[in-house]
This record gives sequence, structure tokens and C-alpha cells, in this order.
Amino acid sequence: MTLYYGCPVWAHRGWVGNVFPRDAKPQDYLRHYAQVFSAVEANSTFYALPKAEVVQRWAEDVPSTFRFCFKMPRAISHEARLVGAGAETKRLFERMQPLGERLGPFFLQLPPSFDGRGFSVLQAYLQSLPRDFRYAVELRHPDWFDEGPHEERLHDLLRTMNIERVLFDSRPLFASKPSDATTAAAQAKKPRVPVRTKPVLDRPFVRFVASNDPRASSGFLAQWPDEVARCLDTGEDAFFFTHAPDETVAPRHARVFLHLMHRLRPDLVPKMPAWPGEAPVKEAQLSLLGD
Repeated sequence: MTLYYGCPVWAHRGWVGNVFPRDAKPQDYLRHYAQVFSAVEANSTFYALPKAEVVQRWAEDVPSTFRFCFKMPRAISHEARLVGAGAETKRLFERMQPLGERLGPFFLQLPPSFDGRGFSVLQAYLQSLPRDFRYAVELRHPDWFDEGPHEERLHDLLRTMNIERVLFDSRPLFASKPSDATTAAAQAKKPRVPVRTKPVLDRPFVRFVASNDPRASSGFLAQWPDEVARCLDTGEDAFFFTHAPDETVAPRHARVFLHLMHRLRPDLVPKMPAWPGEAPVKEAQLSLLGD
């Protein structure tokens, strides 16, 4: 069992001088990122697939223990809405195949308009997926949060298919009025759906959308370690990704989360490695919640 943690991207210029060394070049960002984080959500594939030679370079830039969790293309989820998307799906898997063991769960995010009436479409698409890979599904329409027939049916399907549900937590983002442009934009774009903290298969895939202030988000973040540790104790892997309206601060949330996990279960979760671009951080500076 392994806790994989990271951010939604790895190539962020704002991390130069902290996560990345001050002289880091864009072509080296992934290599530096993988020295600190063990996974990436890899949202770029939602918009376009990388060239084959780029994928091969990614495989060479990260250790075998690193995991890419690619977001499935919008051509599949939002444009085709899972219907007649076989060619695009095959193309995705063929392109990413060289990453081999470095592939984490593929992440299928469906649009807010995909409601309970689409169950049979979702079922048919999931059944068409090759069993060689792992998957996680995020649904955003209220039907899938009804604590009733739609949600129960969804969970039964996911259990049957051995597919996890994405646990999306945007509570910290909406906990206060926006005080800056990036927060206002994120609140306008991100869904405000009920949070689910219990994974379907005990293999949590968490997308935690924080505010720009780690202190304002720490209370929400502190609600996750117990459940993640419980799942790790079952022998399953866990994936935890921290977002922020300004992605410059997303790594800080990841560092706080890993500190909380290590403090709770040092036998399972090691400390976060030092960031290549900054001096070692004292343990006291990491604890935003106290001992």
C-alpha cells in the first residue's frame, strides 16, 4: 500500500525557486517535480494528447515508483459524452502504453449535465474499457449525490467494474468570499457538490480544492488523514491531489497534508523530500494545526 500525492500539473513556472531550483529549465520541470511528489493528476490530456516521443521522455524523467493519473480527453467525456468514443479511447491508451508501471488510474470526469439518465451509457462505456488499466470516475450532476437509487446504482456498478469514484472536496474553496481574482475565477468554474469521503473500493482518489491560504484550508484538510490511513491499512493504494486557485501554492497544501499523514502514521507515510529550490523546512514550520 502506498500513498501517492501530488498536484494537477507538474510544469508550473511559479514553482521555480521553491519546488524547482532557481535555474530550472522547462524541460527539467518533471524531473524536479518527481523528486518531491510521487504522482501527478496530469490534466493536460483533457485538451490534447502528447506526441509519442514526449511520452517516452516522461518515462525517462521519473522513477518507476512515480504515477501519472491522466485525465481522459474531453473528446470522450464532454464532446462524445461516452458514445462512439472507441477510437479516441484506444488512441489514449496506445499513446500512454510506454509509461507501463508508471500509469496510475485514468481519471474520467463527466460534465455537470451528465445526469442519472446517462447510467446505461456510462455502464456501456466502462464495460468497454480494457481491464489492463485502473480507472476513477468523477460525476458532478446532483443525481449522483442523492443518497438514493442513482448513487446506489452507481456504486454497485463501480464495485462490479472494480473502478473507484473520485472524491471531490471543494469545501475550502467556497468557505469564504473571494479576496482575489484567481479565487473568484475558481469559484465561478469549479462545481460545488456534496463531499463524499468514503471511497467505493477503499482505494481513494481524492481531489482536494483548497483556497490560496493554507491556514484557511487546514481544517478541511485535517479531516482526510484518518480515512486515507484506514484505506492504506486495508492494503490498498491511495491518491491525493491538492489544487488551489493559484497553483503556485498547491504544493504547500500537499506538504501540509503529507505532514499530517506522517504524523498520524509514520510507519506508512514518509516525510516529504526537501524541495530542490529551497532550504530545508523546519518541522515546526510544517505544522499549521499544532501537535
